[in-house]
Amino acid sequence: MTAKREITSFLVFAAFLLLVQTALGITCYCKGHCPDDRQNGTCEGGYCFSAVEEFWDADTGEYVPEWLFGCLPLDERGSLQCMGTLVPHMQGKSIVCCNKSALCNKNIVPEYEPRPTAAPIPMAIASGTPLIILATVLSVCLMVILIAVVILYHRYRRKERVPSKDTLKDFIESSGSGSGLPVLVEQTIAKQLAFSECVGKGRYGEVWLAKWKGENVAVKVFFSLEEASWSRESEIYQTMLMRHDNILGFIADDITGPGSCTQMLLITDYHERGSLHDYLQTTVLDHPSLLAICLSIVSGIAHLHTEICGTRRKPAIAHRDIKSKNILVKRSGECAIADFGLAVRYIRQSGKIDIAPNTRVGTRRYMAPEVLDETLNTSSFDAFEMADMYSVGLVLWEACRRCETGGENSMVEPYALPYHDDVPSDPDFEDMKLAVCVKRLRPVIPARWENDPILVALSKLMAECWHANPTVRLKALRVKKTMSTLMSTVP
Repeated sequence: MTAKREITSFLVFAAFLLLVQTALGITCYCKGHCPDDRQNGTCEGGYCFSAVEEFWDADTGEYVPEWLFGCLPLDERGSLQCMGTLVPHMQGKSIVCCNKSALCNKNIVPEYEPRPTAAPIPMAIASGTPLIILATVLSVCLMVILIAVVILYHRYRRKERVPSKDTLKDFIESSGSGSGLPVLVEQTIAKQLAFSECVGKGRYGEVWLAKWKGENVAVKVFFSLEEASWSRESEIYQTMLMRHDNILGFIADDITGPGSCTQMLLITDYHERGSLHDYLQTTVLDHPSLLAICLSIVSGIAHLHTEICGTRRKPAIAHRDIKSKNILVKRSGECAIADFGLAVRYIRQSGKIDIAPNTRVGTRRYMAPEVLDETLNTSSFDAFEMADMYSVGLVLWEACRRCETGGENSMVEPYALPYHDDVPSDPDFEDMKLAVCVKRLRPVIPARWENDPILVALSKLMAECWHANPTVRLKALRVKKTMSTLMSTVP
C-alpha cells in the first residue's frame, strides 16, 4: 500500500508540474524546428526562439546560414539554451529568445558572425535531437499521468461521502455576499424533517412548520397536480445571486413518496410572525415600523427587478403575484418576499422572456389594469415590472392604514384588503375589470393622512405606483430611494 501511495503522489506531482508548465506556456512560431517533426506552424513552450545556424554546402564550398524558429521549455535547460550554452552554435548571439507575447519570435533576426570557409565539422549534426528526445519523454509522461488521473477519479467516485451531523450551518454554506446558493450534502432532506403543525394553506399546497437538525424551517408541500409550480419556484429560488435580506431564504427542495402519494417539498427559512396579511390584522404600526416594512418590501422587489451582469449573472425577475399574503414579516420587523411560482425571467443573452403563454394569472384583487383587460405587452419585460409596481402600491396602502398618526386623538383604520368596498370578497375577473379598468377606481386615501407628513409622502408614492398608465408608474429603485430619504427623517 505504501508503494502505491508513493506512486500516486509522484504521478499527481508530475501532473501538477505539467499543468503549471502548460499554464505558463505561450504560442510560438516554429519553422524547421517544430516538435515531433511537425510541419511549419506554431508550438507551445516556455520560451520562443529565433536562431541561425551555418551548414556546410559542398556544392559551393561555403557555410550557408539557415534560420530556425521554435519553442524551448520553461526550465533551467531552456534558460541555458537561450543563453547559447547548450545549443550547437559557434556564436552566443546566434539565438535570441522571447516570451512576452504570442509569435514574438517570428520577426526576430539574431546577429551572427559568419565563419571562415573551411571543411565541415563532423560533429555539427542534428541540432534538434535534444528537443525531440525531450518531446518524446514528455509525451510518455503525459500518457502515464492521464492514466493515473483516470484511475484516481474512478476511485474517488466510489467513495462514500459522510455528511456532517452538527447543526444547520454545517449543511448550508453561503458566500455571505448574497451571491451564494445553498450547498447541501448529497442525501434526501425529506427523511430528516420532523413536521410540527400546518401554518398556512394556499392555492398550490400547504405550509408546515418543521424541525431540521434542531432548527425551525418552513416546508411548503405542493399538491400532486402542481409539479410545474414547484419546479418553477425552486428554479427561481436557485437563480444565481438571488439571495437577499428581503427575499425569503431558500434551503432545499425534495420529492418524497409516502405510500402511493408523491409530495413535492420546498424548504425555506421560517418566520414566526407569518404573512404581512396576518400581521397587519393584529398590529398597529408607528412611523419607524411602517417605514421598515415598506422599505424592505420595495428593496426586495428592486433586487428582483435588477439585472446583475458580470462573471456570475442574475437575470431580471418579475414576481407577478405581489400581495400581502406572499410577504412574510421577519423578527426584525422587516419583510421578505416569498412565493415565486408565477415569476418570469428576462434572459438578455437570447432577448427572450421566460414566461408561460397565459397572462391572466396571479391574484385577481391585485392584478394591474393591463392584466385584467389583457393589454399587457408580453414581449416587453418592463411591462411585467410595472404590473408588479401596481401591486406594490396596493400593499403599501394596506400597511399605511394600520399606522397611527399620533397625538391625543390617535386614529388607525381597521385592516382591509384593497377594493374591499368595491368588489365581493372573492371577486372574479369581470368584477375587478369593472372596478379597476372601467370605473377606474383606486383604494381610498383616508382624510387623516393629510395631517401626517410620512403618510402624505407614502400616499403620493402609492398613487404613482397604481397609475392607470404603466409607463407613468415609478420604478422600484426610485421608490426605494424616496423611502430611504423618508426613513432618515424619522427619529
